[in-house]
Amino acid sequence: MDTPLKSPIEYLKGVGPAKAELLKKELGIFTFGHLLLHFPFRYIDRSKIYPIAEVTEDLPYVQTLGRLSALSEAGEGRSKRLVAKIQDPTGTLDLVWFQGQKWVKQTLKPGQLYLVFGKPTAYGSKLNMAHPEMELVASKESIEKNSGLRPVYSTTEKLKKKGLDSKQIEKLQRLCLDLCSKHIYEILPPEILQEAKLVDRRLAFHQMHFPQSMEHQKKAHFRLKFEELFLLQMRILRNAKTRNENTQSIPIPKVGELFNEFFHEKLPFELTEAQKRVVREIHHDMKKGQQMNRLLQGDVGSGKTLVALLSMLLVVDNGCQALLMAPTEILAVQHFKSISSFLFGLGIEIKLLTGSTSQAERKIIHAGLRDGSLHILIGTHAVIEDNVLFKRLGLAVIDEQHRFGVAQRAKMWKKGQIPPHILVMTATPIPRTLAMTVYGDLDTSVLDELPPGRKPIQTAHYYEKNRLKVFGFIKEQIAEGRQVYIVYPLIDESEKLDLQNLMQGYEAITKAFPSPDYKVSIVHGKMKAEDKEAEMQRFKTGQTQIMVATTVIEVGVDVPNASVMIIENAERFGLSQLHQLRGRVGRGAKQSYCLLLTGYKLSADARKRLETMVATNDGFRIAEVDLEIRGPGDVAGTQQSGVPTLKVANLVTDQKILAIARDWAKLVLSADPDLIKPENAYVKKFTETLTDNRISWNQIS
Repeated sequence: MDTPLKSPIEYLKGVGPAKAELLKKELGIFTFGHLLLHFPFRYIDRSKIYPIAEVTEDLPYVQTLGRLSALSEAGEGRSKRLVAKIQDPTGTLDLVWFQGQKWVKQTLKPGQLYLVFGKPTAYGSKLNMAHPEMELVASKESIEKNSGLRPVYSTTEKLKKKGLDSKQIEKLQRLCLDLCSKHIYEILPPEILQEAKLVDRRLAFHQMHFPQSMEHQKKAHFRLKFEELFLLQMRILRNAKTRNENTQSIPIPKVGELFNEFFHEKLPFELTEAQKRVVREIHHDMKKGQQMNRLLQGDVGSGKTLVALLSMLLVVDNGCQALLMAPTEILAVQHFKSISSFLFGLGIEIKLLTGSTSQAERKIIHAGLRDGSLHILIGTHAVIEDNVLFKRLGLAVIDEQHRFGVAQRAKMWKKGQIPPHILVMTATPIPRTLAMTVYGDLDTSVLDELPPGRKPIQTAHYYEKNRLKVFGFIKEQIAEGRQVYIVYPLIDESEKLDLQNLMQGYEAITKAFPSPDYKVSIVHGKMKAEDKEAEMQRFKTGQTQIMVATTVIEVGVDVPNASVMIIENAERFGLSQLHQLRGRVGRGAKQSYCLLLTGYKLSADARKRLETMVATNDGFRIAEVDLEIRGPGDVAGTQQSGVPTLKVANLVTDQKILAIARDWAKLVLSADPDLIKPENAYVKKFTETLTDNRISWNQIS
């Protein structure tokens, strides 16, 4: 027999077809089960009744008891309002309604005793309460019925117009719980319930909607958060196990001549211990013959490209080819030039494939890939076009992976007869919480050291009035032989206003730093690729001292002599973008600086971003703050992140619960890998209803 939890919401008494359509559209509530998962967002204490004389504007929501006097209308037009008074032996309080006046007038009965609940506010010298909740008091029992903690549910204006305010949703929840309570079964194994001290599942639902106390509610909330995160981690870990067991790739067993010659004779500097460790981790994975799927996190300047290069050499030494895909042409060209320079004289064939590559060159590249004479291909998304086929692709490296969609990354698997090993790299540190969810089925390596000799970048925030001081500092740096970036926001290349601001900024800079004493370059996304490259080269070779640019220089520009990054309108940038831009300097041994210029009007979030940038260079700390400000979807990239939709838990605030849930998931899977034990039957059922990290919440029984 089907559980009532799956019953369509229109069949719940008090809903019907019209309200059901609104509940579906406005709140995503399709079934009784969905309604029970629409939890209160806060609770109000209705246990205390305040004498009117003790009500002040400083109090939050309060409850009072009194007799309602006659209703009257005041004001005209938009300021028209319905006014009444509630009176008890200690005083009188005004009640005001600005909306729904006709309905209120029809339902309230002057002369009767009412429980009144709302937020007191000062209006002139008097207190009033706007749009209070009104409960007609027939007996002492009715007062007791309304005492204690009461849930407050989120709703919308459209729902309120249909009578589905928080109070009505509360009534529907009571009815729904009565009908469904015995069908809310326990799904967690007894051992977890006992060891983790979790309350029973059925009780948790009751205490979430109608808690005896806030202590009971907290225990219920913890239990449901744990359950949600535990099921999610079980699915992720089971996926990883299946992938590791079933996905074969080409074994890369030996460390060959090319790797050794490069490592011992060509490396211009000593690797950090972190780089050595990560190369060992990657080679350990690729030896096995099972496909490697590894995420390489490393802050700006930590040496990810060199790790990728060493990994590609391991692959070439074993008779395979390697591919590196970058999100922009500028970054792809940068990788091609630096890797070609590193490998010069080793006899390794490297080619660059981007949207700008000519048809004649493409034919040469395609032929070299198919016959195996081309060892390493570097490029943009052009490398995943269907006609780009390899003879024996052993490793695919994806740089700045968050800029590619899931479908684009998946195309890597089809570039050879056997899926290649996959190494995804990011210079945008991912908070541990997100790494355990979005990338929970990937093995993770972290480059947590900067190359020796690097000095921390000094960051400062200046307001517009300090512009001349900033310009003076720029001149001092140029006089010492240093170079400077000045970056303007360009949220969208089609935004004329942003382009106009950039050009006005360029004119202002050329006036403040006139030729022939100073030379200024300009780069923006509207320029042709060859023009951008020419300007970049002028700056790189020291022909110009100042680079005025948009965020096209966020990644892919490496000029060790550039020591100052000026970010105009810094309040318009996100934290990770500010951190990426700052990483364009600090690449040499000299002290580098990042100056954030803003206007005076700053939102609370913008101020927090700027304060964070000034306070720390730690990319992981910056990522944590970014997660707090923006939430998980935006941090990881809303369209392609795979960030789960969570009903109860929060990836920002529930990191400790997530870690506990993941540990338990590992324990359960180590003891029962296929979840065949009877106590894990419900866990298996639930994890198999998850799709794309999203819980199928219509099965909560």
